[in-house]
Amino acid sequence: MNRIARIASLALAAAVASLSLPASADDAKQEAIKYRQAVFKVVGWNFKPMGAMVKGETPYDKAAFQRMADNLAFASKLALEGFAPGTDALAGETRAKDDIWKKNDDFKSKMAEFEKASAALAQAAQGGDMAAIKPAFGKTADTCKSCHKAYRED
Repeated sequence: MNRIARIASLALAAAVASLSLPASADDAKQEAIKYRQAVFKVVGWNFKPMGAMVKGETPYDKAAFQRMADNLAFASKLALEGFAPGTDALAGETRAKDDIWKKNDDFKSKMAEFEKASAALAQAAQGGDMAAIKPAFGKTADTCKSCHKAYRED
């Protein structure tokens, strides 16, 4: 199975899981957690190889980079749905800090910045110029780090 098919399959599985009718409220919370974890796996799946290209650790492949940047931009729009009310109560199931729900407006703002930066990265990737891609990638990485620092357990 090629990379795109795996990503599409994972995204589809996450979407289907989010639409299934849970047997209980706790099941719904578990499904929300699985959904957001699947979305973040898609994010990492695409982000890490792009980082290796930006750092010069692997050869730059314009088409592959564009595809991954587009995937990242799409996935950035999906993540927030998985932070459903009540999923903070499932200790041990997630690395999400309670502050996500206590400071929800700030969290949503950080997620919006990630979405905006990811879209800008996808746009920069269209030109294929690493001089434009590197700062856009750096900005996207900064949005990830900012949110992780505030809202994710190590």
